[in-house]
Amino acid sequence: MSETILEIENLSVVYETDMETVHAVNGISFSLGKGETLGLVGETGAGKTTAALTILGLLPERTGKITGGAIRFEGTELGKLSAHEMEKIRGARISMIFQDPMSALNPVLTVGSQIAEALELHNTDGLSKKEIEKRVEDTLEMVGIPKERKANYPHQFSGGMRQRVVIAMALILSPELLIADEPTTALDVTIQAQILTMICDLQRKYGTSVIMITHDLGVVAETCDKVAIVYAGEIVEYGTLSDIFSSGRHHPYTEGLFGSIPSLTEETKRLHPIEGILPDPTNLPKGCKFSPRCTKCMEPCSLTAPAVYEDNGHLIRCHLYRDNKGGQE
Repeated sequence: MSETILEIENLSVVYETDMETVHAVNGISFSLGKGETLGLVGETGAGKTTAALTILGLLPERTGKITGGAIRFEGTELGKLSAHEMEKIRGARISMIFQDPMSALNPVLTVGSQIAEALELHNTDGLSKKEIEKRVEDTLEMVGIPKERKANYPHQFSGGMRQRVVIAMALILSPELLIADEPTTALDVTIQAQILTMICDLQRKYGTSVIMITHDLGVVAETCDKVAIVYAGEIVEYGTLSDIFSSGRHHPYTEGLFGSIPSLTEETKRLHPIEGILPDPTNLPKGCKFSPRCTKCMEPCSLTAPAVYEDNGHLIRCHLYRDNKGGQE
C-alpha cells in the first residue's frame, strides 16, 4: 500500500452571495497515495472543480467558503496555512492543468516566459537566468514541443499544443500532486489519446500523484487507480478501478453513467440517458440527492439521506444496500 499524500475529510464548500447560498461540495472524503491516480467523475456542475480549487486555495475570495472538513497534504492541514505559506505550495508542490488552455494562458506573453514564471517565483535552487531558460526548453521538449517555439504566443498554437504548454507549466517544478481538470475535453480523439499517454508517461517518470477530473469513463478506465463518482457535491460511490468497472453492485447514478456509454460490441444496443438534470445547488433535496432522477427510488430515498455502505473498501451511498454490514453516516 502506497504512502498517503493527500487526505480529504468531510469537506464542505459553499458560494455565498447576498441573494443565495450555493452548496457546491457537501461532505466529500477520499485519500490519494503517492504515485496513484484518482478519477473524480460526474456531470458538469457536480462540484469536482470546486473541490480541486479548494485544495489549491483558489476559491473566490468574497464568495467561496469552506464550511467544514479538512484537507491534509503530506500531513499538513492546508486550511490552517497563511496565504504566503500556501503560495509556497501552490505551483511548486501542487499544480493544476486547467480545463481551458486559452483562458489559462496570457495572450500577450510568450509561452516560454509563462512557463519560466513558476521557476522564477519558486527559485529555491538559485538558478541563473540561463539555467531557467534551459529548464524551460527541456520541459517543452518533454511535452513534445520544439524548444524553438518558446518565443511563440498562445494564438500561434493549436488547441492540442496549447494544452501541452499548460501541462509544461504545471510540470516545470516536478510537483508531488498534479490536478488535471478535464485536460482533454476540447480536443479531438487522436489528440486526447496523445495527451493522456503523455500524462501517464510523465507520472511514471516522476512518481507524481494525479487527480483526474472528468466526465468520461473511458478516460478513467485508461488512467485511474481509484475512482470517486461525484453527484451534487457528494461522493456517491468510491473504490478501485476494478470496484467501479467489474463489481456487481453500484450506485444507480453509476449505472446510469455506464448506460449512457455507446457499446463497441453490441451494435443494436440503445443508449439509456439519465433522465432529468442535477438538482438546484441552492435548494438540494432533503433525502438522497439523486432520488428525483433515480429509477430505483424507494420511500426512504426522498426523506432520509442514505448512509455509506462498505464492501472491502468499495463505498456506496445508497438505501439499496441499507441491510449490508458496514453502513456509516
